[in-house]
Amino acid sequence: MHVTAIVVAAGAGRRIGGEIPKTYLPIAGRSLVLRTLDRLFSAKTVENVVLVVAANDFERCAAMLSADAALRHRPYRMQTGGATRQQSAKRGLEMVGPETDIVVIHDGARPFVSAALIDRCVAAAKEKDAVVTGLPARDTIKVVGDDRLIQATPERRNLWEIQTPQVFLKELIVAAHERAEKDSVEITDDAMAVEHFGRPVYVVEGERTNFKITVPEDVWLAEMMIREGRVP
Repeated sequence: MHVTAIVVAAGAGRRIGGEIPKTYLPIAGRSLVLRTLDRLFSAKTVENVVLVVAANDFERCAAMLSADAALRHRPYRMQTGGATRQQSAKRGLEMVGPETDIVVIHDGARPFVSAALIDRCVAAAKEKDAVVTGLPARDTIKVVGDDRLIQATPERRNLWEIQTPQVFLKELIVAAHERAEKDSVEITDDAMAVEHFGRPVYVVEGERTNFKITVPEDVWLAEMMIREGRVP
């Protein structure tokens, strides 16, 4: 089966601060998005990649990718993102070719996803149709109102922190995004589109190192992990 990965990297990354857009943020000397692409291309199952970036960063990102020796012979395409992650993922899907059977959707800001995890999710998607990776919640989770008062405490054993990659049969995720758009449903991850479409989503246990670079402390942690050899 032909597998295409979509890397969504069109967000502004405001929480991380600084003058450099998060896409180009150096992590131990290599930009965040390049490190993420390295991981996607290291997976045995991924055959090509669609990178979705902000429209005002498109030319800058294209120049960076074309100058990178590691990507010189890699099959990738670029697409401009939308105003929301939902729109960006849908625009990425529009660039997926007709030969593709399975789509992997991954956050551009998760540079440490392992090839083994990607391949494991693809294998599960061949059987389950829709798969996400995640981890059981370690902390107690509270539902808190706008007044900062606790409203409920869900049972922790049923709570999972969902990550990416999220992997789907192409026809399913395309139809699910079209339905969500038609119904004006706002989604924060692609699994929500499939859930709204009425189809089950299977969870594969993920990796603690597959965290998202969101705040400055995440950059420090990422660089420390690289220096100490905890990730390739």
